[in-house]
Amino acid sequence: MATHKVEQLIIATVGFFWCFLMWFSTAAFSPSIAAHYHLGIKALGLLASSAIWMAPIGRILAGWAADRFGAPRTFACILAGCGLMSIASAFTTDYNLLFAERVLVAVAGVSFVVGIQHVAQWFDAFEIGTAEGLYAGTGNAGAGVGALLLPRLFATDYHTAFLWLGVVALVIAAWYLLRGRAAQSEGQRVLVRRQANLRTTLFVWSRYIAIALMLAYAMSFGLEIALNAWLPGYFTRGFHEAILALGFHGVAGLQIAAGTFAAVCSFNASLFRPFSGFMSDLFQRNNWTPLPFIARRLPYAPRLHWLGLSLMLIVLAMGGLTVAGLAGSLSLSVTALMGLGIFVSFGTGGTFALVPLLFPDRPGTAAGFIGGVSTIGGIIYPLIFAGGADIHTGYARVALFMFLPFVAFYFWAARYERAPEEHGFAAAVFAAEEA
Repeated sequence: MATHKVEQLIIATVGFFWCFLMWFSTAAFSPSIAAHYHLGIKALGLLASSAIWMAPIGRILAGWAADRFGAPRTFACILAGCGLMSIASAFTTDYNLLFAERVLVAVAGVSFVVGIQHVAQWFDAFEIGTAEGLYAGTGNAGAGVGALLLPRLFATDYHTAFLWLGVVALVIAAWYLLRGRAAQSEGQRVLVRRQANLRTTLFVWSRYIAIALMLAYAMSFGLEIALNAWLPGYFTRGFHEAILALGFHGVAGLQIAAGTFAAVCSFNASLFRPFSGFMSDLFQRNNWTPLPFIARRLPYAPRLHWLGLSLMLIVLAMGGLTVAGLAGSLSLSVTALMGLGIFVSFGTGGTFALVPLLFPDRPGTAAGFIGGVSTIGGIIYPLIFAGGADIHTGYARVALFMFLPFVAFYFWAARYERAPEEHGFAAAVFAAEEA
């Protein structure tokens, strides 16, 4: 059984890694695309945010489909569809059509919740944090790999890159379909399938703790994907002279440098995510509950505290990134990004160390809601980053006016000492139905 679950973890991780690589391959070539089609800063912000447009509703539907039809079939369909669209975009020369096709390629991002459901069906409660962290962290590294390697491998030839990304996606889709297994037992599979209904969906969506976890994921993963799409353009525009001073010239040189600096955040957010899952497990084993207000007697209370600490660190790091940008220091900005990437990984890993435990009979539905709606942040944040008078101050605006209220709501929702998943909107209606 141990061999089987490791194989399923590997399949899910490879599939998600490639989906993530396809998802943000547009961002890796954004300087080339912007130069070729003469895009301004506003258009660049729109292009950055467009990578996330399909994620909110797509992840909700993908989570339901994983529960209803099984993760292997659902994941294989996502890989194959996005792979074919990536191949099609390789032969497109009209910008409007290319934009539309790349939005459809970005559907690859919905695969995350399918893999979360898949892994949750194979690993036990005491190891779920580490397992989900390994899956998501390694998979998320696809964005960093894309930002770092794609411009080096293909220079400004994004058409060829999109072609090969699509071809490999088709190969992985076939592997997932042939070797993937939905769950350890048929009984477990049937139980999850029965829960894939409208009532279950509404129940999850209306729970305070589910909403709080969705907001926590919006300020961690939602921020991560926003930065994946935004940072190459940010460094190109915000530190243009500093990059030229380092010896990088021309569109290709600027793209390589900007992609390298952008990859710092993505790599840290990916590499430290397994560590975050491990820390959630460690908090759980040692029963650490250091924060006031958050519940302390729940079976998984220490995991709630670890996530609360992570969210506060993200807020602080966003302020640091603004300060570094306003100071005009490229090195300080990269250093701040390193810290932000680590803290983001704490938030993402801490969130999905909790989701399977809070909603064990509804893993896909819960993951779809929390992992899906939260990605709206990836659409909104780049628009805020690009919408101010100064390109560096958007991080502070997001932290003050969005993240601080998110953290406050999380603390409020996580205060219940008895089954927080029972508390939510229309609680009396659901209680009456259960009776």
